[in-house]
Parts: sequence; C-alpha cells; structure tokens
Amino acid sequence: MTALPSVNWSYPTAVRFGAGRIKELPAVVKLAGMKRPLLVTDPGLAKLPMIADMVALLKAEDIDCAVFSDVKPNPVDSNISAGVAAYKAGSHDGVLAVGGGSGLDAGKLIAFMSGQTRPIWDFEDIGDWYTRADPAGIAPIVAVPTTAGTGSEVGRAGVVTNEATHTKKVIFHPKMLPAYVICDPELTTGMPRMITVGTGMDALAHCLEALCSPFYHPMSEGIAVEGARLAIHNLPIVAANGSDLLARGHMMSAGAMGAVAFQKGLGAIHALSHPVGALYDTHHGMTNAVFMPYVLKFNRPAIEAKIERLAAFCGIAGGFDGFQAHILKMRSDLGVPHTIGGLGVDGAKRDLIADMAIVDPTAGGNPVELTRDAALSIFDAALEGKL
Repeated sequence: MTALPSVNWSYPTAVRFGAGRIKELPAVVKLAGMKRPLLVTDPGLAKLPMIADMVALLKAEDIDCAVFSDVKPNPVDSNISAGVAAYKAGSHDGVLAVGGGSGLDAGKLIAFMSGQTRPIWDFEDIGDWYTRADPAGIAPIVAVPTTAGTGSEVGRAGVVTNEATHTKKVIFHPKMLPAYVICDPELTTGMPRMITVGTGMDALAHCLEALCSPFYHPMSEGIAVEGARLAIHNLPIVAANGSDLLARGHMMSAGAMGAVAFQKGLGAIHALSHPVGALYDTHHGMTNAVFMPYVLKFNRPAIEAKIERLAAFCGIAGGFDGFQAHILKMRSDLGVPHTIGGLGVDGAKRDLIADMAIVDPTAGGNPVELTRDAALSIFDAALEGKL
C-alpha cells in the first residue's frame, strides 16, 4: 500500500477512517441524534487547538457543545461523578468522547452513568452484572480517538479506578459501544513521542494477549495477528517521524484492531499492569510494555507455536526466541524501561499487586494459570530485569 485509503467500516461499529475526516464530525453527531453533546476529554487536550476546532465545527452547524475535561490520566470514580453532574446541569443529549484512553473511557462511562440510579461498581464486568443497568439511561456516544493504542473507541467497556480501594475496575455494557467513530490519523501527528510509544505498545499488548488467549474466537485471533504486525512494523516509524501519515494510519488501525481482538481475552500483562497503574499512577501502555517480555517468557510453554507463526508472519526469524529478541530490541530502541523500576515502581507493594492481579478480570484469559506465586514471580522478574 502506497497511499492511505479512505474507507467505511461496520465492524464492530460504524467507523469513518481516513485523513481529514474530522470534518465530518457535525454530520456524525447529528446521525447519533445529538443536538447538545458534552465533549469529554482530558485537561491536556482541552488546551489544544484541535478541541477548539471541533467545537467550532459543531457550532457552525448549530450544534451547541460544552467541554468537560476534569479527567485524570487514570480516570477515577469522582471524575465520572463530576462528568455526570456536568452532563445533567447542561441538559446534554449525548457524549462526544475525544482523546486517548482516559478521555474515551471517561466519556463512555459518563454517558453510561448519566441515566443510572445504581452505583457504578454495580456494573463491573462480572457475569451478567451489566443487565442491572437501565439501557434507556445510556446516552448516545460518538468517539474520536487522538492516540493509537487503547482502542476504546470500538470497545464496550471503560476502565475506572476506585479511589477508596485503589483498584482498577472494568465497567461493561453492550450499549457503551460508541454509535459512530471518526478515526482521523491527522489528529495523532502531534502526539509527544512518549505517548506515541506508550499507546502503540498498548495496541501491541492487546493484540499479543488476544492472540495468546486460550478462548475460541477465530475472528478476533485473525484480527490480532494483523494488528500485531501493523504495530511491530509501524511503531518504530512513527516514533522516529511523527508526521508520517501512512504509518500513523496503520497504528490507528492497530489500536482499534487490538480492542476488537481482545473480545477473545487478555492476560497477565494487563492483570499486572492494572494494579501497578492504580497504585503508582503509571502510564498504562508503558506499563504493559515493561511487563510484556516477562509475561511472554512465563507463558512460553502454552504459546510457543502461536508466537512462532506470528514471528513468521511478521518476517521475524528465529521463532519464539527471535520474536522475544525483537520485542526486547524494539523496547530498547523506543526508550521503554527494561524494568518497572524505570517507571518509579518498587517492591514495597509486591504482595498487594499479586493479590490484585489474580482477581483482575483479565487474569482469566492468560494461557497459563496466573496463580499468586506466578504473579509474584513475574513481578519480581520485571523488577529485577531477569529473563
């Protein structure tokens, strides 16, 4: 492929992909039935021209839009409560979620909670808890990703930290899936290199863990393989040259593909990253990047054949060992710390992290059972840098 295509996708939701397609935002908002959306984003993005430009685009089409940006990098429950209060106070009729994972997740959760009467924790992604929600109380959502990694724009869940317990929770409902998505890679060209790397490694982690999950979902597994290839080949390009629009587009695709793929499951990378992020407020994607090779090594007995096939598909020689070596070099070249100490994480809370990891919703998708001893072993290896 020598040029970035402009295409429409309908899996898993309606996605308008292509450079410059943010201009279609007013039409998409109207299609979602909104006349007065609440634009939810993070404080950093709220100060950038792209948000003012979006508001101006909407205003030009007589769409009144307010901005809510009281959202932490790892959203907490008080952010969601404040957003719901702003939604109701402004008599809004939908949410425009803009940003990376924090803005997208917070926006989706605000839309979800805008018409609920039960606490947010009643809708954790456990069994059929989502059926407790009133579907009529879920506001319509339009999502505009500005990073290429989390894939929250095509997901049916949001992650939020319980401030009382310092635990990350996954809140799920099928209607939390945005009705429309605009994936415009031009919005990602100004991302700082660290955010580019962190979010890109998050996309790769999603694809790798979805591929390795033991659950049966061939469609998602196929998507995971191509998503991983796109991330492996294009992340180094965009880290070196953030204005490469073709590579940015491929990374945006990889981010969305990872989120579609992990319907099949995630695993120990995320199970360990979630408590570390909740307790130390580390960047989620960068935390995943640090844990990645240690979890690959731990899971090797169950995933070696799959990784060998993935390596061959990506043009990486040497089977599992070659793939592991490629990941290690890629991390080093991108500036990812080799140990979690590089993220400011020490061993003081290792026991608590292990206890939290084994009950994290993602732990069940690991191809090798994540026992407490196993979680401790992986954490210690990542702390000491031993492979």
